[in-house]
Amino acid sequence: MTHAALLDRLGAIVGPSGLVTGDELRQRSANWTRPAEPCAAFALVRPRSTTETSAVMAACQAAGVAVVPRGGATGLVDGTLCAPDDITLSTERMTQIEPVDPLGMTVVVGTGATLESVQNAATESGLFFPLDLGARGSATVGGAISTNAGGLRVLRYGMMREMVLGLEAVLADGTVVSSMRPLIKNNTGLDLKQLFIGTEGTLGIVTRAVLRLRPAPAGYATALIACPGVDDGARVLRAAQSAFQGRVSSFEGLWPDFYRVMTAPGRATPPLGYDYPFYAIIEIECIPEESERFLGLLEGLMDAGTILDAAIASSEEQRRGMWRIRDRVEHLNADGIERAFDISVPLAKMDGYVRGALERLAAIPGCRAVVYGHIGDNNLHWNTTRLDAAGNAAIDAALYEPLAHLNGSVSAEHGIGLEKRGKLALSRSPEEIAAMRLVKRALDPDNRLNPGKIF
Repeated sequence: MTHAALLDRLGAIVGPSGLVTGDELRQRSANWTRPAEPCAAFALVRPRSTTETSAVMAACQAAGVAVVPRGGATGLVDGTLCAPDDITLSTERMTQIEPVDPLGMTVVVGTGATLESVQNAATESGLFFPLDLGARGSATVGGAISTNAGGLRVLRYGMMREMVLGLEAVLADGTVVSSMRPLIKNNTGLDLKQLFIGTEGTLGIVTRAVLRLRPAPAGYATALIACPGVDDGARVLRAAQSAFQGRVSSFEGLWPDFYRVMTAPGRATPPLGYDYPFYAIIEIECIPEESERFLGLLEGLMDAGTILDAAIASSEEQRRGMWRIRDRVEHLNADGIERAFDISVPLAKMDGYVRGALERLAAIPGCRAVVYGHIGDNNLHWNTTRLDAAGNAAIDAALYEPLAHLNGSVSAEHGIGLEKRGKLALSRSPEEIAAMRLVKRALDPDNRLNPGKIF
């Protein structure tokens, strides 16, 4: 089938407004990290439903054309990059959010819905959707499912996998696999939905999902603390988890260079001085009457020397101000610290790893680096300057190569895509990778779904 014949077929499925080609398509960027690079696919198709998605996939399969799924295009590992002969399938018109089930605390959504829209729907029903990312206004449910996104509240609520009770996915040949049961417990053989969570659209395109909601938190206790080091920060986290029975929702580590960048003049206001070796934002879900206990916990840790200084948010504006220090990562791009890395390291080994990595990076001419992240769940984010090919390779080696002997991971939550495909063997054994490829061949034997990503 020629490209022209395939476009006629796709247009008949999704309608004229559902097909984007030519100059209109070139006005769309390849992804968030490549804003000046146009989408390279020969067409973008925008189905409205699972039925249309199934028909699109069947038509592309018959034509022998690869399909690259696209959500909000906010990914950081080039998981949505296309070749000129590819079709890219956008979920942007599958934004439906059905009425919230207030008793079962669930909601059924199309995977083109943004995280923020789901959060708002939950809030309007007196409930809470915990997944939260800086790109909440543009990142989609489908993208979060495809990368098993984590974000700021993993400590209390887990990754996206913990929030998906059911889903509907379309395979490469158009087969629909639907398991939309709103059940927390369902041990009936293989849990097929797990095949599509965290696999970056390589096994199927998720079109709908049943999401688990939670009761809205009654309130928060939030503080920015300074500690002698990462290990002391870990002791604070452990003490808070014990004192508040697992209700620590966030524990975000901020190393000094990151703290300085984010609180530079004209940016967030620094609640603490610049002379400390490690900072962290700690947030606990609690009722207002527990604020004194939170204060007492911090004071006791200060007396022990585990905390050197602390600023406690006494209003919602102060709380938001503290989170601006963590969230406004666009300041890093403005300062040219734009290469983003996302890794996991066991907490007990984190301090030594960071110290060693900073030393190795400092030895690379022209390299500037900052580090921060979700320390309580082992997730470090690095941002560095972009150098020439040799310089970038040296940065990659400095950050990735130690992970193999540390039992770390080259990707905590961003996925593999194209960017980290060559690094996968640092975190996965040959047998694991071979098993992944077996699953891929079983579900997509012709390699039509997001080819070249991950494996």
